Amino acid sequence: MARIPHATKTRLAAPALVLSAAVALTGACGGDSGGSAAPPDIPMAQQLGTPEGRLDMVVWTGYAENGSNDRKVDWVTPFTKATGCKVTTKVADTSDAMVALMETGRYDGVSASGDASLRLVHGGLVAPVNTGLIGNYADIAGYLKNQPYNSVNGQMYGVPHGYGANVLMYRTDKFQQRPTSWSVIWDADSPAAGHVVAYDSPIYIADAALYLKTHRPDLEITDVYALDEEQFAASVDLLKRQRPNVNQYFVSYLDELHSFTSGSNYAGVGWQVTANLALAEKAPVATTIPVEGATGWSDTWMISSKAQHPTCMYKWMNWITAPKVQAQVAQWFGEAPANPKACRYTARGFCSTFRVGDQAFYKRLAFWRTPTKDCGDDRGDACVDYSRWIEAWTQIKG
Repeated sequence: MARIPHATKTRLAAPALVLSAAVALTGACGGDSGGSAAPPDIPMAQQLGTPEGRLDMVVWTGYAENGSNDRKVDWVTPFTKATGCKVTTKVADTSDAMVALMETGRYDGVSASGDASLRLVHGGLVAPVNTGLIGNYADIAGYLKNQPYNSVNGQMYGVPHGYGANVLMYRTDKFQQRPTSWSVIWDADSPAAGHVVAYDSPIYIADAALYLKTHRPDLEITDVYALDEEQFAASVDLLKRQRPNVNQYFVSYLDELHSFTSGSNYAGVGWQVTANLALAEKAPVATTIPVEGATGWSDTWMISSKAQHPTCMYKWMNWITAPKVQAQVAQWFGEAPANPKACRYTARGFCSTFRVGDQAFYKRLAFWRTPTKDCGDDRGDACVDYSRWIEAWTQIKG
């Protein structure tokens, strides 16, 4: 495996969120459509003007490096030199924090994950994106476009940036053979019982639903983010039964990394970047995607509906999806770049490790999407929305 040169991921990255009550409530109110209503009618840019000289964004740690963390890692300064747009960023640790920050109207754009993007769309916080104004858009992998987490009714609300799988990570000294099922984290008699690591996030309910999709066919789960009352109750029940086996609900990937390298945890949901860093420390770990598949995260650059510097934001969306810049971000952060041409500029083995351009791999993943009442099928508004997921998560953790 290729070793990631560095990773500054301190969010749940696209993953794990620890929610304060205030942020959770703000996130739930700020944009969950609660049904099948169309997004607010917000105009889409038709042409670009003169760059405004400034750009304010909400970002995940590591997405807008300017050399301050490592002088060799800087794609912001060249952007400013090329466009005249001076970049300022506000780092958010969770998707709920991102939604809350975008509600202030102070920012031009955001690097949203799928568990926030629909809240931003339906809350009228972001505008549809005119992809014709973004030169590098044509090079982005087709299977990342027009997805349920970044578009509505065929209209893109952002530009795909990078993605990754929530893989099963395990210690090879505790499992002599590669696990083939997620049962190792759900079964009470698993060798990992009492040493399981899990997301500290309401979206983790989808992982339970993913497991039940295979092992409880009577529930007829087809979409792990569109759960009706019975499906949702079964998923929550599975998580409550798992609770005694969980040794750690993590927020920072560094916490998970330490728990695996120290040997306190044996198996759980993780990211390839965490495994690579653990291997670099000589820890006996490996990753796999079990037969049930896996959840995943895909991040999207979105423009605020109240952007004060829209041209600079469009310039940024084009810049950040250019092959060389995509390669820089992907290797620094630890993710698959949305633009496969980035592989020309990455370290040897990097793109194979992260399965870049592998559409079959992508299709095995259930990418995060904000749950709404609208099931997206003939069940209508019978599904459980995100506010209920937040409530349930509090009960699950106890």
